[in-house]
Amino acid sequence: MTKAKIQEMTGSYEEWLLHSLRDRKEAAAYLQVALKEFQKDGHLEAFLMALRHVVEAQGGIGKLSRTTRLNRESLYKMLSKKGNPKLQTVGILLDKLGLEFSIRAH
Repeated sequence: MTKAKIQEMTGSYEEWLLHSLRDRKEAAAYLQVALKEFQKDGHLEAFLMALRHVVEAQGGIGKLSRTTRLNRESLYKMLSKKGNPKLQTVGILLDKLGLEFSIRAH
């Protein structure tokens, strides 16, 4: 497969993903899956990546920075692979994205 074909396919997937994550129900389901993976293997990176995707789909870091009044650079760091956000801060981000944490028995 050529590099151009791979980029074409990847671009299409990324566009599709971001388009689907504009819907809050889709975004919530996507984050729920990422959170379950975090619970299972303890790797926060997958959840942060999913949260970055949702942020991008919902208007980007700039918009989120304005609505949360959190520094743009801090948000980039927090949502990076090496990010380690406080639970309270993740709650603020989710709230501004129209989402919330939920805990339920299984």
